[in-house]
Amino acid sequence: MNKIIIAGISMVITTSIMAQTDTTKKVVPPATTTFTYSVDAYYRSDFAGKLSNNKTSFTNSNNSFELGMASIRVDHSFGKIAATADLGFGRRAEEFSYNDGSGYPVGSGNGFTTLAAVKQAYVSYAPSSKIKFTVGKWATHIGYELLDAYSNRNYSMSYGFSYGPFSHTGFRADITLGAKSALMLGIANPTDYVTTSSPINIFIAQFSTGTKNDKLKAFLNYQGGTDKSQFDLVINGVVSSKFGINYDGTTATIASKTWTSNAIYFNYDPTSKFGLALRGEYFDDTKNAIGIGTSVFATTLSANIHLDNLTIIPEIRLDNAKDTFFINSSNAATKAAGNFLIAAVYKF
Repeated sequence: MNKIIIAGISMVITTSIMAQTDTTKKVVPPATTTFTYSVDAYYRSDFAGKLSNNKTSFTNSNNSFELGMASIRVDHSFGKIAATADLGFGRRAEEFSYNDGSGYPVGSGNGFTTLAAVKQAYVSYAPSSKIKFTVGKWATHIGYELLDAYSNRNYSMSYGFSYGPFSHTGFRADITLGAKSALMLGIANPTDYVTTSSPINIFIAQFSTGTKNDKLKAFLNYQGGTDKSQFDLVINGVVSSKFGINYDGTTATIASKTWTSNAIYFNYDPTSKFGLALRGEYFDDTKNAIGIGTSVFATTLSANIHLDNLTIIPEIRLDNAKDTFFINSSNAATKAAGNFLIAAVYKF
């Protein structure tokens, strides 16, 4: 009987010690690492056979098979700390980082060759679930379209994307406001510069919100400096599981001259294997803020054919300008231009 009593007391003491140990033990969250890879290539043919009719980013070719970009992205997190390294190789990546390496056009860069391959590289620290601080280089928050081809329904890019910011290098704070609303505030180098000797920095901001069911989301974006400012509004709407409408409107001022872009995107997916994307954009630079000097209405129709991880994108694009802005097959100035391209985008 004494042995049984002693054994019982020992079990109680042991259980109590284990309970105290478990409640005071610091729990270390597991580290997570995610890899994302992609590659894209395309063939583009201008209807007039003129390379110069391409006025937007990443499709500056004619009657040529081209590699867009091979990309690898690594995201790592450990507790409250996270880091991202996103590298790209090819003309698409070099145009995106046009101030780095040899530059785009060639010869205009800063000479730091390896920087041209860095799409994004940043470190984040979240002291709480309400706020996160980030330092490094990241793709711009402004606009609806994104650098990676697999993130867009149209392969060619809009005028608003092409003449807006590509990236920011600096410091930002992301603040959760509750429900579906959030605020981002930051300060960065002059737009698209990873390294600079300029003492002029720009202020960046974003306010985002949405409905409870996420069928409607809105993003009000801003960047501004000494002689430039840009306001941008993106609205994402889900009409049904097969149909969505998105809008991107931008007004930018450079040295007292303003350019604007208004683009609307209709996305229709009748099946999981096939979809259509129609983009209509009105771009206005009649005040010659960025050297275009006219207004353009561009219509782009793209099909998305999904074969597992591979997406085939046949696309037709028609651009119509207010003034003679393009060149026809007879080398005469004309108001209209068009092209066909077919792209292959693989993400894994």
